[in-house]
Amino acid sequence: MVFRTAYRILGNAADAEDVLQTVFLRLLRRDPHTAVLEKEESYLRRAAINTAIDLIRARQAHQTVELLEEPTGPAHDSGELRQVLGKALARLKPRPAEIFALRFLEGFSNPQIARMLGLSQVLVAVVVHRTRQQLRKELGVYLGERS
Repeated sequence: MVFRTAYRILGNAADAEDVLQTVFLRLLRRDPHTAVLEKEESYLRRAAINTAIDLIRARQAHQTVELLEEPTGPAHDSGELRQVLGKALARLKPRPAEIFALRFLEGFSNPQIARMLGLSQVLVAVVVHRTRQQLRKELGVYLGERS
């Protein structure tokens, strides 16, 4: 589940394996008395999402060569679009990125996400809506659409 979640965000098996290793190393370092068994799956999924997004952010911070031209035409492969989406997710604040990934990459409903994160369903719906608008605007520019 951790590998699959990371792979959906990163689109690269090697990076997803790195995320898997990082998540389980963090889990081993946790105090075993603080873990609640029924929440472990939720913890692992959220940890995979956050670690994958952190990996994207770290790579963006280390980029030193700027592109002279930005892509203006439609994406020709889903891998390229996945990279653009990953970079857009990395620019989001952590909570909206996590909620978006849980909703659209992992397929959880708003009520499920609200329970997982201890938030109200209304707040989750608002964050999903605003995040979709922001990502649509950013991806629209990439795809050459006018927003």
